[in-house]
Amino acid sequence: MCTNCAIQIGPQDTESFANTLIETLNHGATALMISIGYRTDLFNTMHRVGPSTSDQLATAAGLNERYVREWLGAMTVAQIVLLDPDAQTYELPIQHAMMLTDAPEATNIASSMQWISVLGQVESKIIECFKHGGGVPYSAYERFHDVMADESDGNTLTSINNGLLDLDPSLRQRLEEGCNLLDIGCGKGHAIIELAKRFPNSNFIGVDFSEEPIDAAIRTAESYSLSNIRFQTADVAQIDYENQFDIITAFDAIHDQRDPATVLANINRALRPNGIFLMQDIAGSSNVDQNIGRPLSPLVYTISCMHCMSVSLQQGGAGLGAAWGEELATEMLTETGFNSISVHQLDHDILNSYYVARK
Repeated sequence: MCTNCAIQIGPQDTESFANTLIETLNHGATALMISIGYRTDLFNTMHRVGPSTSDQLATAAGLNERYVREWLGAMTVAQIVLLDPDAQTYELPIQHAMMLTDAPEATNIASSMQWISVLGQVESKIIECFKHGGGVPYSAYERFHDVMADESDGNTLTSINNGLLDLDPSLRQRLEEGCNLLDIGCGKGHAIIELAKRFPNSNFIGVDFSEEPIDAAIRTAESYSLSNIRFQTADVAQIDYENQFDIITAFDAIHDQRDPATVLANINRALRPNGIFLMQDIAGSSNVDQNIGRPLSPLVYTISCMHCMSVSLQQGGAGLGAAWGEELATEMLTETGFNSISVHQLDHDILNSYYVARK
């Protein structure tokens, strides 16, 4: 991580700042429309059918034409799709499709736009927290687990294919030969289900405190007839394993825990000697000034304020937030008994850092 990369900024003149705010407003509105395009499969449909009228696109997608036509208007003025005004056909350029669809080699950023609507639904509850303290419970966030599963597909599963298992020389070897792996805060379990499919000699356990994603994870594992994986509902601050696992993973799961220090201590205790803790968490510094200019810093602090920090505080927790940063993360890993801590970045992932720590 860059330790001296803070960008010092000064105020804009009033006219420039007004333009910045207008751009922000337009970008926020566009994000909502991109989220709708993702959830209705319109981007994938446009990529599949090519230039088409609103009627043709609506028919191909199985959607209402009037809504599709208005959505196309938003996408056109946002310069995301191209309009042929004579033929009245709309086209998603291949360059844009590589960022908005599930096409091979594509990096689908459209799924992340869902956070804007998910967080917007709890704005009034967050304002009450500003006034009175406390937090908002997980149950208040509609579709939270669905969006997290999409994020897992976009980040964690991609990482498995692009260097995650090479961050430590023994990770792949242990999995191939047969080991015990525990995933903390597993959500719908997409990451370890993929690992269980690839490494049949190893055994996997996924733990999450919410029943909804655990039920979904169990159904998915059953659909693949996997016998080397199981899931359980549990508070990871209270798990009581000791010297049972060779590898423990936590994908974007530690910073919003009620008691992250206890969770890390439990992870350390659950690992066998020389066991590996692999933690994916938000990239950045514990110092705000060091995060100025990072491409996703405004999003990170927003999600932190409106979700990660709040769900922890609602439980009377530490409220670390997503922007806890590498300095604090490394300090807490050291204090809970880990050594040989290394921090890595993967080329495809600008959002996360990857920590490898040994017991």
